[in-house]
Amino acid sequence: MLSHRAIWDGIDALARRQGVSVSALAKLAGLDATAFNVSKRVSKDGRERWPSTESISKILEATGESFDSFLSGTGAYMAMPSGFAEPDLRNIPLLGLAQAGHGGFFDSAGHPVGHGWDEVALPTPDESGIYALEISGDSMEPLYREGDRIVVSPTEQVRRGDRVVVKTTDGEVMAKILHRQSARQIELHSINPAYEPRIFDIADVEWMARIIWASQ
Repeated sequence: MLSHRAIWDGIDALARRQGVSVSALAKLAGLDATAFNVSKRVSKDGRERWPSTESISKILEATGESFDSFLSGTGAYMAMPSGFAEPDLRNIPLLGLAQAGHGGFFDSAGHPVGHGWDEVALPTPDESGIYALEISGDSMEPLYREGDRIVVSPTEQVRRGDRVVVKTTDGEVMAKILHRQSARQIELHSINPAYEPRIFDIADVEWMARIIWASQ
C-alpha cells in the first residue's frame, strides 16, 4: 500500500542515492530547503502532511530518476515482479470545479455536503473529509490541465506556496497558489503567466483548502 510513511521513505531513499541530505535535495529541485524536513511531515495538530505531486515531480526531474525508481524506494511495490503495482484505491466525492461554485455542495468550512456529488476511486490517504475536483480552464497549466482531478483536504494546514482551492463569498471556486496571506488579504497566483494575480480581502473568502494530490 502507498502509505504516508512509504512516500516519505521514498524521498529519503532518493536523497541517499544522490548522496545528499533531504534539504539539499529540495534546494536542487528549486523548492524551499525545509520542504522535506521531518518537522514538515506532521502538522501542529498531529495530522500527517503529504508531499505534493508537483514536489515529487520536481525532485525526479532534478535528479533524472524515473517514477519507477522512486516507487522502488518507497517499499510499496517490492512484492511485484515488475517493480510496479497500482496502489490501493478508495472512493471519494467528486465534483467539477465549475460546478463547485453553485450553492449546496460545501458547508461553511469547505467540507463536501449535499447531493449532486459523483464518486471517483483514487490512491488517496485514509483521511475523512477529503474530496476531488475536476479541473476546468487553463489558469494552472501546465501543472493542472482541463480534466485533471485534484484531491483536496479542508483540514490540512495551509502555508504560503501551497496549491489551494479557494471559494469566495460570491461563489467563485478556483485552484491557485497561495502566494501571500495577511490578516486582511490573501494573494493568489496562477501557474499560467497569462493570468494576473488575484487579491481578495479575507472577508470575501468563504474558505480555503489545501490540494494534497493530483491525478493526471
